[in-house]
Amino acid sequence: MIGTKIPNSLRQERAESWAVGNDAGKYTAVVAGFIAATAFSSAEAQQSAPLPPVNVDVPTTRAKPAASKPSPDALRARTAMRRAARRAQPTTAAPAVPFPNAGGLQAPNQNPYADAAAPYKVDRLQASGKFPEPLLNTPKTVTVLTKELLADKNATSLKQAVVSTAGVTLGTGEGGNAFGDRFFIRGFDARNDVFVDGVRDAGVSVRENFFTEQVEILRGPGSSYAGRGTTGGAINIVTKQARTDRSFYGMDTTIGTDSTRRVTVDANQVITPSLAVRAGGLFQEAGVAGRDFTTDNRNGGYVATKWTPLDTVKITTGYVHTGISGLPDFGVPYYRPNTTTAAGAGGPYPDFGVNRRNFYGFVNRDFFKVAQDVGSFNAEVNITPDLTLTNKIRVQHSSNDYIGTLPERPVINTTNLALSTLSANPQSRSQNNDLWANQTEATYKFDVMNWKHTFLGGVEISRERASIDTYTGLTSEQTGIVQSGTGSISGVSIFNPQFTFLPFGPSSLRGLPNKIKIDTNSVYVMDSANWQDVVILNGGVRYDDYTINASGYNATGTVLGTQGQQVGMPNFNVGAVYKPIPIGSLYAAYATSSNPTGAEYDGTSTAYGGISPTTATNQVFGPEKNTSIEVGTKWELFDRHLLVTGALFQTTKDNARESQTINGQSVISAGAAYQIRGIDLGVGGNVTDKLSIFGGLVLMQSEVTRSLVPSANPILFPSNVGLKLANIAHESFNMLAKYQLTDVWEIGGSATYKSKIFGGTFLAANQGTVLPSYWRFDTFVEAKVSKNWSAKLFVNNIFDKRYYDAMYQSATPFVLEAPGRSASFVLSGRF
Repeated sequence: MIGTKIPNSLRQERAESWAVGNDAGKYTAVVAGFIAATAFSSAEAQQSAPLPPVNVDVPTTRAKPAASKPSPDALRARTAMRRAARRAQPTTAAPAVPFPNAGGLQAPNQNPYADAAAPYKVDRLQASGKFPEPLLNTPKTVTVLTKELLADKNATSLKQAVVSTAGVTLGTGEGGNAFGDRFFIRGFDARNDVFVDGVRDAGVSVRENFFTEQVEILRGPGSSYAGRGTTGGAINIVTKQARTDRSFYGMDTTIGTDSTRRVTVDANQVITPSLAVRAGGLFQEAGVAGRDFTTDNRNGGYVATKWTPLDTVKITTGYVHTGISGLPDFGVPYYRPNTTTAAGAGGPYPDFGVNRRNFYGFVNRDFFKVAQDVGSFNAEVNITPDLTLTNKIRVQHSSNDYIGTLPERPVINTTNLALSTLSANPQSRSQNNDLWANQTEATYKFDVMNWKHTFLGGVEISRERASIDTYTGLTSEQTGIVQSGTGSISGVSIFNPQFTFLPFGPSSLRGLPNKIKIDTNSVYVMDSANWQDVVILNGGVRYDDYTINASGYNATGTVLGTQGQQVGMPNFNVGAVYKPIPIGSLYAAYATSSNPTGAEYDGTSTAYGGISPTTATNQVFGPEKNTSIEVGTKWELFDRHLLVTGALFQTTKDNARESQTINGQSVISAGAAYQIRGIDLGVGGNVTDKLSIFGGLVLMQSEVTRSLVPSANPILFPSNVGLKLANIAHESFNMLAKYQLTDVWEIGGSATYKSKIFGGTFLAANQGTVLPSYWRFDTFVEAKVSKNWSAKLFVNNIFDKRYYDAMYQSATPFVLEAPGRSASFVLSGRF
C-alpha cells in the first residue's frame, strides 16, 4: 500500500480540486480520509491478531520504456486540453441578474412573470388564458410594475405606485362617493376598475402592496376581458403565490422620518414536492411628511397554498387581510379671488403664503378605518395536453369607515388676506362591501393550417352588495339636490386654524343605510391565432347581463322606492400583430366597453356615476358607450432585456352624463360625448447588465364633442363643446434608473412630471380652477451587506416640492396636498 503510486492524471485532477477549493474537492478529501481510516483500522486489526501465512508469487518488476513517461511539455499540453474540455461542457447556471438580485439576495423569490435577468421587464401577464402571447405580441399597451420596481420606488401602497406612472392621475372622493383610491387612466375614471388576480375588487378602498407580486395597468377599453367599465383601462393586482420549487424567507424593516416604522415578512415553505405554503405579514406606524397630525397605520397578513396532487391538477388558495387606520387628511382650501376670471387665476392656499403643514380637521373627532378580507380558491385541471379547465371562486368583504373634514367655502378678506376664513365641513361614511364571484374557463389549443390557436371560453357570475351609512349630524352636502346640509363649523382661520383640538362627543351611525345590489352574469369567448410567430390575430366577444337595485331613506327616515335597472351589454375587441423580426412587433387594435348606471359601485350620487335612491327624479339612463382605436409597436432591445413600446390611441365616450339645473335642482342628463387622443410611450428593462430603467411619456388631448347644456360660465365659455376635461394631467412623464457601481453598491433615482390639472363640475373643465404642474425627484442608494442582507436608503421628494395630487370637483373646491420630503432606511434579508 505504501509503495502504490496514483496515476499522474488523477494526481493532477486532485491537485486542481484541492487548489480551487470547490465542493468536489472537499468531497474527495472526505472520502479519501474515510478510506485511509479504514485502511489504518484494518492494519491494526492484522497486527493484533495472528493470521495464517500466505504465499504470494510476486511478478517480476519490469522497467517502463523511457518513451512511456511523458515530457513536462506533454503533461502541460494534456492538462490544458482537459481543462479546455471541461470548460466547453454545458453547465446549468442561474441567469445573470443585476444587483440587487445577484447571488442569493432576491433570486429565491423572484417575480415569476418577469425577465430573470431584467426584473423591470415583464415577459407575460398573469391571465395567460386571456393573454396567451408574450407581452411583446399583445396588441395593447400594458404597463407592469414588478415587485422589484415597487421596492425601488419605495411604493408601499397602490396609490404610491401608480401616482408616478405616466398616463395615470388621481381623483378625490366626492360628495356622493367614497374617499380612497380613485384613479384616472388615459383620462377616464377607473376607481371601480381595480382587480385582484383577475377578479373585480368591488368598492373604493385603500390598498397595500405587501402581498403584491406585480401591478398590471391595462390601458384602453377592456370589457371583453374584464366586464363593465374599463373605459380608459383597468388595474390588476397580482398577489404572491406559494411555490413548490424551493423554500425561501424574507424580511424588510423600515425606519424613517415622520415616525415611520414598518416591518414586512414573507416566507415560502415547501412541505412536499407537491405542496407548499406561503405566508407573510405587515406592521406599520407612520405619519405623513409635510402634514401635521395625519397618521397612516397599517397591519395585515396573507397565506397562500399550492397543491399538485397529480401532474395534471393544480389547486391554489389564498387569503389576504389588510387593515389601515389613522387620522385622515382631506387637504387644503383653494383660493379663488374672482369666480368670473379665466382658469388659473387662483390656486391652492399654500401657494399664497399659508403654511403647507396646516391641518383643517379635528383631532378629537376625525378618523378613518379601512379593512379588506379577500379569500380565493382556484383549481386547474389539464384534461389533455391541449385542453385546460380552470375555476376561480372569490369571497371578499371590505369596509371603508371615516369622518373627515373638508376645508371649503373660503371667505376672502380683500383688505387683509391673512384674515380670510373657511367652513370646516364634515364628511362621513360607513360602507361595507361583500362580493361573491365565480369564474369558469376552458382553454383549448389547436392547429389549423400552420395557425396555432389558443381558444378560451368562460362564464362569470358575481354578486356585489353594499351598505352605505353616514354618521349623525355630519352630512355637509348631498350632491344632486341643492341643499346646505348640517354640521359645518364656519369662521375657521385659513392661515391659523384655531379649532384643531375642539372636544367632540362620541359619534354614532345614522342607522339608515342605502343598500346597493349588483348581479352580473357574463359569458365570453376569445381566440388568439399565431402564424409562425409572424402574424398574430386575436379577438373576443363578451355579453354581460347587469342588474342593479338601490334602496334607501330620505332625510326624515322614510323608506323610498327602489331604483334599478337591468341591461345587457355586448362588447368586443379585435387586434392584429405583425412581427417583421422576432424582436419587434407592429399592431392595431379596436375595442369597446360600457359604463352602466351605478357601475361606480361606491356612488350614492348620480352626479358622480352612482345611483341615488334618495333622488325623486329619474336619473337612470342607458349605458355609456366607449370605443378605442390603438396602433403601436413594441421592441425588445439589448439582448431582449429592454422592452420599448409606443402607441397612438383615441378613446371616445357617447351617451355621457351632464349636469344641469332644472327648477332649482341639479339633475343629470344623458347624451353628451367627448374624446381623448394621445401618444403613449414606455420603456422597461436593462440597457446593460449594470443599468436598468423604467418609465413612460403620455401626451393627451381631450375635448367635449357634444353637449346638451350651456357652459357653467357662459361669459367666458359660450358652450361646453370644445372644452377640455377635468381631472386629467394631459402631459405626464416618469423615469426611474438604477446603476450598479460595484458588486456592493448601487444607486438609483427617479423623476416624475405632471402637467396642470383643470378642475370642473362633473364633465368639462369650466370652473376656473387649476392645479399647477410639477416635477418631483426621488433617489436611493443600496449596499449589499452580505449574500443574504442588503441595506437601502431612500430620499423621496428630494427638493421638498410643494405639489398637489387631486382636486375636489365643486364650485368651492379643496385640494389634496402631496407628501413633502421624507427619508427612510430599509434593511432587507433574503434566505
